Amino acid sequence: MGEEVTRCDVLVIGAGPGGGAAAIHAARRGLSTIVIEDHPEIGTPVHCGECISELAVANLELDLPQDVISLKVHGIRVLFPDGTAKKLTEPGFVLEKHLFEQWLASEAEEAGATVHLSHKLQAMERMEEEGRFVGWRCIGKGEQFPIEAKVVIDASGVAGVCSRLLKLNPRPEVIAGMQYEMHDVPTDGYLDFYIWPKYAKKGYLWMIPKCDGRANVGLVTEDKKGAVRDLDQFIEDTEFKELKMTNPPWREDGKSVRGFGGTIPISGPHEVTHADGLMLIGDAAGFTSPLFEGGSHLALKSAVYAAETAEAAIAAGDVSADRLAAYPVLWKAEFPPYHKILRGKTALYNLTDEDLSVMGRCFPEEMNEMGVSGKAKVIFRLMVRRPSLYFKRVVPAMLAFGYSRAKHYGW
Repeated sequence: MGEEVTRCDVLVIGAGPGGGAAAIHAARRGLSTIVIEDHPEIGTPVHCGECISELAVANLELDLPQDVISLKVHGIRVLFPDGTAKKLTEPGFVLEKHLFEQWLASEAEEAGATVHLSHKLQAMERMEEEGRFVGWRCIGKGEQFPIEAKVVIDASGVAGVCSRLLKLNPRPEVIAGMQYEMHDVPTDGYLDFYIWPKYAKKGYLWMIPKCDGRANVGLVTEDKKGAVRDLDQFIEDTEFKELKMTNPPWREDGKSVRGFGGTIPISGPHEVTHADGLMLIGDAAGFTSPLFEGGSHLALKSAVYAAETAEAAIAAGDVSADRLAAYPVLWKAEFPPYHKILRGKTALYNLTDEDLSVMGRCFPEEMNEMGVSGKAKVIFRLMVRRPSLYFKRVVPAMLAFGYSRAKHYGW
């Protein structure tokens, strides 16, 4: 007897937000769809701050069930080193991320996809017929392997499994994200982002409120080795000092209380986001919003584009890279101008605490109201108060705040 092979139209690698959404959209388009996830459970451990704006949810046509929403929020407040606080009011949701990912997986199954846990992809072999590429033979750990798929959608996160196996892109630069779950945290319904270099070198800190007085308090920093120390010091020096810290609800009982998080790609979208029979989405493609590092909204949208492209290619009987080139055209037309934000972010992180505070004081109370004339006023105020800031590229730093709100997705 020959080896038993699992066959499908679309194989999705990873059951995070991008993978779950890709499976939903592919299955709803009538494609036979398999999702593999290397963890034994979907949604754990949680790697991110767990929030998404209402604009993103509307654009993605997501009908979020109440049980995955922890708290409805008003927007973002940015706090500068001297305590100056300015708002980006735009409603959104803080999610219970593990429940959100589990819901996406159940929606995918309802649409006809199959989900297999504890399956780890280890190798990919090209399949050809008469010299023409027809799909991938995927080998790995798990009873479904080998799996033969016409199209593979890589939603494996920062690990970028397919990129690594096929040597498509260099490893991305990453930033470390780390947070604690804390209790009895006072909030007025805004996400607080602290641009305080003292504690977060080339990064920022946050307080993301949740229901029942809970909140995620954390930071991202390029100083990966010092992340825990710096976050602990920030908590010690602020109003969070006396607050209770616990493990999040998804962590097993009896485990010692500790933070949670992961690494986030920061070098921008990969040069190569598709190949023969392959598309990269979400973090696996380097899709994060470069100022505040959010990635869920871009993962969810890139999943839609990948599923659309897969459907058209499979219907045409051509899953070559040339046919899948429609995918980068779609995401490039809609995603934020990464290079502009990155330029601004680099300038921002070169400013001193005092420079940042001066810039913060020049912003209007509501940063959402900065149209063209509003930005001109801010630049004028900056030049009057501290002309030397012009040479520190403060203008692109300031503009990064506006660009980072992708027009279709908010924060």
